[in-house]
Amino acid sequence: MAFKIDCHQHFWKYSKEEYGWIDESMKVIKCDHLPEDLQKVQEPLQFNGSVAVQARQTLEETRWLLELADNSKLVKGVVGWLDLRSEKIEEQLMEFASHPKLVGIRHVIQDEPDDAFILGEDFKRGISYLEKHNLVYDILIFAKHLPNTVQFVKQFPNQVFVLNHIAKPDIKGGEITLWEQGIRDLAKFPNVHCKLSGMVTEADWKNWTAEDLKPYLDVVFDAFGPERLMIGSDWPVCKLAGNYHKVMNIVIKYIENLNKEEQEAVLGENAINVYGLKM
Repeated sequence: MAFKIDCHQHFWKYSKEEYGWIDESMKVIKCDHLPEDLQKVQEPLQFNGSVAVQARQTLEETRWLLELADNSKLVKGVVGWLDLRSEKIEEQLMEFASHPKLVGIRHVIQDEPDDAFILGEDFKRGISYLEKHNLVYDILIFAKHLPNTVQFVKQFPNQVFVLNHIAKPDIKGGEITLWEQGIRDLAKFPNVHCKLSGMVTEADWKNWTAEDLKPYLDVVFDAFGPERLMIGSDWPVCKLAGNYHKVMNIVIKYIENLNKEEQEAVLGENAINVYGLKM
């Protein structure tokens, strides 16, 4: 039996202080979101588990996500945060990397004021330690960061990378040309994979349709192929623009014409293999 995995979702116990980025336009997600809440929305689609991804850049949150994973069969892996620029990154890795459910690390590059942050020497030094610990690096960027990201990835041919949210193109504004070039350049590196997630929140929250997203899906499927793509909800952030079922069905419906093996790859097998998830 093929397993279905949501490769990208978040948990939090909401507080205004810790989640200041959740503004008044996002009231629907101003509450706790925990594994039991995710299970309720996953079960109707028969998903078997998820990869929980960091939402705060603290070691405390990484510890908390791993505790959740220890106590939930639903959470198959955690993409946490470590301070990759720290001189103590090796010590942090010694503490965290032995945990069987820590599968990757992510930094919120999209929020950094320096568009060339990803090329910083201290950041790249931290990245250089991940391979020996079998940790994936999740790339969270906007479309404008793609050229620098291509230069970055070129320097780490043996590190496994996963691009989050198809690099967040301006779907609402209909911008595709520069984003497409960046995606095609990045996809030339075989060690880069891509999450089919976070698209609805880059579209018009109230009025998006599957047709609005199709040109972007066409590009990533052509560039990466089904063997390097994986479905993700970005729950609960996706609730800003649609419920879990509606959001996941974008990809489920899009891949209906693929063969059985390709569908199974996108819906779970790729996530299992890339992150080394234990089912």
